[in-house]
Amino acid sequence: MGAFARLPTFRGLGPFLITELRVQLHENMAVATSMTIQAVLLIFVTILAPQYLAVALVGAIIFSFFTLGQRVWNEAAYVRIDHRLNQLYGASPLAPEAYFLGMAGGILLAYLPPILVLVVVAEAILHFSAATAVTLALTSVAVWLFAVSFGYVVSTVFQDMRTIWPYASLFYNLFGILPPVFYPYGLLQPASAVPIALALPPSAATGLVQNALAPGLLSSGDVVLATGSLAAEAAAMFLFAVYWSRRSVRER
Repeated sequence: MGAFARLPTFRGLGPFLITELRVQLHENMAVATSMTIQAVLLIFVTILAPQYLAVALVGAIIFSFFTLGQRVWNEAAYVRIDHRLNQLYGASPLAPEAYFLGMAGGILLAYLPPILVLVVVAEAILHFSAATAVTLALTSVAVWLFAVSFGYVVSTVFQDMRTIWPYASLFYNLFGILPPVFYPYGLLQPASAVPIALALPPSAATGLVQNALAPGLLSSGDVVLATGSLAAEAAAMFLFAVYWSRRSVRER
């Protein structure tokens, strides 16, 4: 029985997810402008290096899922610091892990339409094969799971909203743009940096999709490294977020 007690229960996940979705949909301007960075980068690539547009489109999709973690980071901290509603939720029948995942799921559903528009544009230009489409879908889910889990955990460390925004923006933009996410792996120098990039969730995901678009781009060892690191980091970060959400409730 003790082992089963440690499993996530997600009690109250559905109602809280809907509540969070309704909250996010009131932020019309934030949703409408959520693709600004991606659009600017795609415009620059189209003008300056159109031969890399396929890679940039894939990177924009992965980056969009990755930055949803930043929105969870900000939202969880805002609810906890400014409104202290997390104490109310923690005292309710809502399971701690359902609070975390409901918030992440509500934000995902609110910001999914602009991402799907980007997916439709990418499909119209690139004409994804079945293998590429499946790879893109699975890697996007893994990146999202890692990003929102990390964002939620880190949000509990800060005590001042003014310090949260710059750190959140720096982290997600740094690891979502600097590694080979919007540009091909072939441009990454030195070559010894490739394994490091393949160990980072957003660039591991784009590496796998780039390899699906152009088979043979990555060696079999690189594919194993990217797949293993992405899956392990997403699963480990999610399980830690579940544990951390329960611990946070106990500490209150």
